[in-house]
Amino acid sequence: MTFETVIQSIFTSLFLVSVIRISTPIIFPALGSLVSVKAGASNKALEGLMLVGAFTGVMVSAYTGNVWLAVLCGMVVAVLISALLAIFHLYLGTDLFIGSLAVNMMCSGGTTFLMYIITGDKGNTGNLASLSVPNVHIPFIKDIPFIGEVLSGHNVFTYLAFFLTFVIYIFLYRTRYGVSLRAVGENPEAATSLGINVKRVRMTALIISGVLSSLGGMNLSMAYLQMFARDMSAGRGWIGLASVSLGGKKPLGTMLAAVLFGFSDAIANQFGSLDIPAQLVTMIPYATTIIALVVYAIQQRRAILSRMKKFQKENEEQLKGAPEKSE
Repeated sequence: MTFETVIQSIFTSLFLVSVIRISTPIIFPALGSLVSVKAGASNKALEGLMLVGAFTGVMVSAYTGNVWLAVLCGMVVAVLISALLAIFHLYLGTDLFIGSLAVNMMCSGGTTFLMYIITGDKGNTGNLASLSVPNVHIPFIKDIPFIGEVLSGHNVFTYLAFFLTFVIYIFLYRTRYGVSLRAVGENPEAATSLGINVKRVRMTALIISGVLSSLGGMNLSMAYLQMFARDMSAGRGWIGLASVSLGGKKPLGTMLAAVLFGFSDAIANQFGSLDIPAQLVTMIPYATTIIALVVYAIQQRRAILSRMKKFQKENEEQLKGAPEKSE
């Protein structure tokens, strides 16, 4: 495939479909991270929670034949692990970053170990007849040329990811509990003085974060693929963390940042067909993450400097306008 052909393929409906498909497992952990960040307890265990959700979903669907029970079980396991992390951090004083790394390592090794015990394979569960969630074809829209090809026919998780963006917005900014959660993240002492249970709110935020991350993992194993593979989250949880910062810690911005990283991953897939080193292509999404965060940091620094100059100028004007004290 030539370079011109690759560029032309970017402006097709198939490419846009791939961007949406690749962005979905990033949006879930990104939204989960946003909720925990707003509560002042940033969850870094997104990778491990994605793996647990993906593994549980595949196993339960394979042995029960019920895809929705599998999704529910994946969420329940994520709740239990998130609650365990929250207890260690909030009640036993464990550093949240260290606890999150421990959860990531435990889930990575644990899912591989259990997969080997159950299937005899350390790589993937390809020998299990696991199920996948259904695709949704939207009436009327599916018949519209180009638009129907892009917007219709995605799996349930894809529509849920974009829908949850607006649900999280309403939850954080239009509900009393969301206001309490943001108050805990901004000033826990003031929140405590108002009678808000800081530990309970942060535990809830960590559990919500875990559930959303597990949905991202199940999207990988029950929609994107139809099996569980070792460490199949492949850094998407960390990219989700970066999406929160790049998105200005806002639900819509976080979702758009996740789509940007999905776009860069889709670009990498297109360039993979060219005669260039595979390692160079593989690094495109991660290089995009680093560049985006650097740009964001520069913008934040400029904004801070601008506010400082404005504040200094206002102080100087007030001092000039103040009457001089008589001797």
